[in-house]
Amino acid sequence: MSTNALGKIVVVDDEQSVLMTLKALLERHGHSVHVANTAAAGLALVEREKPDLVLLDLGLPDQDGLETLAGMKERFPRLPVIILTGQDSLNNAIQCIKLGAFHFISKPHAVEELLSLIRRALEQSELLRETESLRKRLEQAETRVFKSRRMREIDELIARVAPTEANILLLGESGVGKEVAASQIHQASLRAGGPMVKLNCASFPKTMIEAELFGYVKGAFTGAVNDFPGMILEAARGTLFLDEIAEMPPELQTRFLRVLQEREFRPLGSTKSIKADFRLIAATNRPVNAALREGLLRRDLYYRLNTFQIEIPPLRERAEDIPYLVTLFAAQFAARMNRPEPRITSEALETLRSYSWPGNVRELQNAVEYGMVLAEDNVISEKQLPRELQLPAILRETAAMDTEETLNLESRERVAILAALAKCHGNKKKAAQALGIHRPTLYSKMKRYAIEL
Repeated sequence: MSTNALGKIVVVDDEQSVLMTLKALLERHGHSVHVANTAAAGLALVEREKPDLVLLDLGLPDQDGLETLAGMKERFPRLPVIILTGQDSLNNAIQCIKLGAFHFISKPHAVEELLSLIRRALEQSELLRETESLRKRLEQAETRVFKSRRMREIDELIARVAPTEANILLLGESGVGKEVAASQIHQASLRAGGPMVKLNCASFPKTMIEAELFGYVKGAFTGAVNDFPGMILEAARGTLFLDEIAEMPPELQTRFLRVLQEREFRPLGSTKSIKADFRLIAATNRPVNAALREGLLRRDLYYRLNTFQIEIPPLRERAEDIPYLVTLFAAQFAARMNRPEPRITSEALETLRSYSWPGNVRELQNAVEYGMVLAEDNVISEKQLPRELQLPAILRETAAMDTEETLNLESRERVAILAALAKCHGNKKKAAQALGIHRPTLYSKMKRYAIEL
């Protein structure tokens, strides 16, 4: 993406007033904008400027807009294109999405709706670039990012199942990297040239998920002022990633199961069925057996999703991966901040390795970014890490202690208290619960054994 703007955008429209209005609007929001009023001029601009996004009108004087879109996607398959048109019909939307458009919006459009679409398209474009860059770095590296046996096994499994059309269910705690794994599968699949569309079922009100997923026609419900293709159609020829699938309402799970079985669907308010052409990857942070038992995940949908199940372990169970992930994140943030990669002291690295990471890889990534911002002379030391990682020195005594038979009862009790406090990162309430004693009892014993936090 352009270094001096949020994104470089080419707008192709035959109406001069539309071009000038969009140029002013987008530049006011920090984008670099180039305009053209014919298909030929638009294609030449795309060739020369290598934009991050194209806004394309269907009604061009020198070439049909659908032909222009097809030519653009053939030459630049990863370039997101948003269609702007006064020809408001679901059929147009379907044709545009099938040809690879990122989205379709009818004129006149609401400014906030357009800006939201542009933001999503640029985010997808940036993700594709980062994924491609990471893939090249991994190919050139002598070792993989992951050193733990379990993650190497997952890497190998992904390499084997990605080129297939099999549905995949990703399991694991929040923050372990399920979305990263889904992107890795998409990029290694035969659908890599198509879009990867993501829907987090936990981030939408339950009443909105159906509309987001299936789309709707104008007038389908109050507030449906335009046709909306929906994410199933947006994922045509690509991958649909449904995160937190167990948060989808059970009745909607039944409807989505029919889509998987029949490979077609109907937008809300429409009487016309549309072919569904996507590869499905789903994910959940809930234990599957509990979700099935509690009725949060329907068994019939689970069996359809579960062609391949990949469980990503929490970071605390693969500490050997931490140094390599730290190096990777530091390199990524250094590139974004336009500065050299930092040096990380051995003490800081040991602190990162010994922490239990309840937020998993996402929390580690945030910790590295925190350290990058506070780094002194481009060095990240322990004091530049988040406070919750910096345990009092007395708690680190547990690393050098054991419970040999030579320890007396009092020594063993002190070690147990220190171990509980270390595991709970100094939280006395949680440590008391872990030890099975009341908090006042813990305070009394800490005073007795001179444990001061």
